[in-house]
Formats: sequence, structure tokens, C-alpha cells
Amino acid sequence: MSNTAAVRKGHPRSLYILFLTEMFERFGYYLMVGIFFLYLVGSKAHGGKGFDTLIAADIVGSYIALVYLTPFIGGLIADRFMGYRRAIIFGGILMTCGYFGLALPGLPAMFISLLCIIVGNGFFKPNISTLLGNIYNADDLKAKKDVAYNIFYMGINIGAFVCNFVADVLRHKIGWGAAFSAAGVGMILGLIIFISGSKHVKVGDVIKPATKEDMPLSKIFLYVFGPAILVGTLGWNFHKIIGHPLFATVSNDAFFFACVPIIIFYIGILLRASPEDKRGLGALLAFFAASTVFWVIYNQNSTALTIWADQYTNRSVSKPVEKIAKPLYLLQEVTLDSSTQAKVDGRFVQESITADMQRKLDSTMKTDPATKAAYPVYTVTFHSKKDGSYIGRGIFDAVADEKGVKEERRNAISDTTTGEALTVLCQDPYLQNLPKDQWPKQGETLGAGSTELFQSANPFYIVILTPLILGLFGFMKRKNMPLSTPLKVGIGMVIAGLSSLAMVFAVKSCNIYLDKTSMIWIMSTYGIFSVGELLISPIGLSMVSKLSPPRLTALMMGAWFLVNAIAGKISGMMASYWDKFDDKSNYVMLLFVLALFSAAIIFFMVKWLSAVVKEKTGSN
Repeated sequence: MSNTAAVRKGHPRSLYILFLTEMFERFGYYLMVGIFFLYLVGSKAHGGKGFDTLIAADIVGSYIALVYLTPFIGGLIADRFMGYRRAIIFGGILMTCGYFGLALPGLPAMFISLLCIIVGNGFFKPNISTLLGNIYNADDLKAKKDVAYNIFYMGINIGAFVCNFVADVLRHKIGWGAAFSAAGVGMILGLIIFISGSKHVKVGDVIKPATKEDMPLSKIFLYVFGPAILVGTLGWNFHKIIGHPLFATVSNDAFFFACVPIIIFYIGILLRASPEDKRGLGALLAFFAASTVFWVIYNQNSTALTIWADQYTNRSVSKPVEKIAKPLYLLQEVTLDSSTQAKVDGRFVQESITADMQRKLDSTMKTDPATKAAYPVYTVTFHSKKDGSYIGRGIFDAVADEKGVKEERRNAISDTTTGEALTVLCQDPYLQNLPKDQWPKQGETLGAGSTELFQSANPFYIVILTPLILGLFGFMKRKNMPLSTPLKVGIGMVIAGLSSLAMVFAVKSCNIYLDKTSMIWIMSTYGIFSVGELLISPIGLSMVSKLSPPRLTALMMGAWFLVNAIAGKISGMMASYWDKFDDKSNYVMLLFVLALFSAAIIFFMVKWLSAVVKEKTGSN
């Protein structure tokens, strides 16, 4: 593989083709992920699905897990016979259909659309990264591979930064469907750029023939996918054997069980590898295992940190800012008389049906405008569980909640003891822990920054920090103090852990059930984490390209995303327990401790990993 003389002066044009393609693809992906949890828990009256935190976190966690699991399949097929360019185009078309499909009503349409995105990502994501790595395998470009992946990674984050503003405007001005459709438009633009620049990237589109050490595709489907489906089915039904799910939900059980044959497959690749390949594969798989915690912390962005930004962060803005942001549809409008269907953490309030309401329960009636049938309603007062202070009053509506009154009354009482999220028609949930002196007056509107805009904090920091980090690495190299790739990863893991420690302080900064925290905390958390991310994520992509045998590069890229899949599912599983943590600091402290433990493992392996990297590339 070679490049023209003009290319040798700098980076080849192919880098910028892939940069723009990935930028628009990630625009669509992060737009969808940024609002998906909010869409699932959102009021049915406002176009959302009305799920509680447990179900929504389970769906989001499963989606993220499967999105990162399918690259194993897509990378394998592209490696063996499909080729990288065709796989990227095929995957992009599937994702486009999926994003537009999310705009359609009904649960069947939603799940079919998610399936299209999941499968499409499996063909797109590992192969565009592999294509870039293959291009930079040329002798005159190898030394620039880490820098190329950092530039490529900055493109990802430009798309991730812009998308949340587009999603916010569209979902407030038009609706959820328009926001999801914008993700489809982004994917179309990415495909147009990639196809038009295909001639510049074809140099990296090389199918490597299988060797005697490689398992044939037929055996992979027989011995890997077949067992994964069977074991996954066992996991789905495992709760019937032991009486409860092993990992909180049946979908978690099914996923983790199904991963076992795939993990065994990768261990088998290592054991069957030639002595020449074994050291590189062993170092790569060890690195993957140690970096799992990083991705668990990363995926809190779509679950726990979204909950934190939505429910616990003071998003109120000043009147001058409100005047500017309101016409741009960048605000959530909060009023006293809104009848939002809320899914709230059960620890915010205790619910009590007053004696007066019980007496009037049977005589208080309301007429359903659709059926003209009469049905009872009743009022519930809300009090803080911490000090008993009055918060507000909500209305239980049997028709709106799609439940019978007797069942609703029973749930109103049982939720106080279980701490599960409660479904009610009440005042805007943003007010539930906002001090009353900050509430809007009757008939007035309080402007609060939209939750999804916080999703742009991380990519904003990445774009700003990437040149600074690259400049620092260049300076240290010129001073003969270069950091080895494994050492960068270890430091990155410590920094990622510190971002979770910042959230511990955020929880401790006030009584979060009576007051909201400053947005400085979540912005600081994203800023700290972004530094760690720059030391791990793009370097991880580069390590896959450096240490993988050429014929297995996309397959090992699939293993890198398998780590993401497992971590995404763990993140979703953790978030499903969010409402059960009285002290939320215990939740984030757990992430901090796990990060330090993983960092210690990486530091222990630094010398060995550095030696393998130098052996394979001539530089560490």
C-alpha cells in the first residue's frame, strides 16, 4: 500500500473524507442518543412514551449494548468478503432508515427502527475506523497514525456537539419525530460525502485472505452465533429458574449470557494464533478488559448524567438569557399550572391521600371527552420525604394513567415504601426540588435550559482540548519525554475516575431532594472526563490498528466495540437502580473506585504493553 508524493507532505485527502463522513454519522447517532432517554420517559401528552426510569434505562442500556455488539459481526463480514467501503455504505443506509423510522408512531415501529440502527452501526462503525487504520499503515504515514485518529476523533465530536442544539430546536418547535428525522438527514449527508470521495479511500479497502489459523465463517456462525442465541434465550428465561432476574432485568440476563460464547471466541482466536500474532493479540485483549470501566463511566452520559441534568441540576436562566434563548427554542418552559405526566424519583416525595379526598373520592367525577363515560379522580398532596415540607398537589386521573382507580390508590401507597418512580399528573417535575421562592408566579413562565444541551458539553471540551493535548504530546516528544501509549491510557483512566469523584462532591453540595445543584458541577464533570477520554478512546482505536494482524483488524475493532457493548449494558443496568439509591453519592463513588482499580491494572501492565507496541510498530 502506498500513497502519492503529494500525500507524503501531510495527511492524505482520505483522512478528511473519513473525518466528514464520521462527523455527519455521529451527528445522527448522538442526536438520537441525546434525546432517546428523555423521549422514553417523556409525557404521552407531549409525544413521549411515558415509561418509568427502570424501563427507560433498560431500553437505552440494551440499545447502546447492541449498537456496540453488532460491530463484531459487521467487522467479521467486511474482513472476509464484503470489503470496508461496501460495508460502510450498507450500514449507513440501514441507519438512515432507522432514524426516519423513529419518527413513526407506535412501539413496533420504534423497535424495528432501533434494529435497523443497531445492525447498520455494526457494518458502519468498525469498518470506517479500520479503513483509516489501513490507509495509515503506509510506511510514510505510520508515525502519524495516533495524530490521524485524534483528528478523526475531533470530527466525531464536532458532530456530537452540534446535534443537540438541532434536536432541541426541532423537538420543541415541531416534535420528537422531526428531531429523529434530522438524524437521518445527517446520515444521508455522510453517505453522500463518503461515496463521492470513495476513490480517495479505496487504497485502504483491502480484503485479507483467511489463513489456516482463522476459523471459517460457517464455523463461526455454527459455534459462536448459534450458541450465543441459545445461551441468550436461556438468559431470557433464567428468572423462571431462580425466581428473579440475575442482573435486574430479563434483557440484561439475555445479553450477558449471549456475550459468553463471543468472549470465548475471542479467547480462542488468541489461543490458536501463531506465535508472531499472539503477543499483539494478548496485549490488545488485556487492554480491552482493563478499559471496560472507562466505557461504563462514558455511557453514564446517556443514563445517569441525563437524569442528573434533568432532575437535579438548576437549569433556570436569567431573564436576559431567556429572551435570547426562547425564540431559538433552547428552553424548557416551566409553569405552575402545567399538567405534565411525571416520572419522578420516589425519594423526592411521600404521597398521602387526605381524609377529605377519601370522602369525596366516590363523588368526584370527570367525563372522558372521547367516550363520554364518567370516571372518578382524586387529589394527592406532595411532601418532602426529608423534612415533610409541602411541595405541591397533583391529580390522579384513572383514564389518563390508563389504570383503574383502585389500582392507582394502591400504587400511591406502595410507592412510598418501595421508592419506585411514581406516575402522576402533577406540576412540572422540574419544580419538585426547586426552592419555592424560585418558582414562577401564577400565569408566568420559568425558562430552564433544555436537558439535552448538556450532552454537548463533552464534545465541546473534546474539540477545544484536542489541539492542546496534541500540542502537549508534541512538546514532550521534542523534549525527549514522550508518554507511551499504555501510560497515556492509565493516566486517562485516573482522570475519568476523578470525573466521578467530582459528582460525589456535587451530590454532597446540598440536599438534592430539597434543592438543585449548580450546573457548574455537571459541566466540570464533563470537562474532567473529556481529558481522560482523549487519552483513551482515540488511542484505543489506534492500538487496535497497531497490534492486530492485518487480516483481523476489523474483527478486533469489533472486539473493541464489544467492550463498549458490555460497558453500555452495565451502565444501563446501574441506572435502572438509580431510584433505589437514597444517597446518590454512593452511586458515583462506586464508579470512582472501579476507575482507580482499572488504572492500577493498566499501570501494572504498562511495561509489557509498551514493549509489545514497540515490537509491532518500532515505537511505543
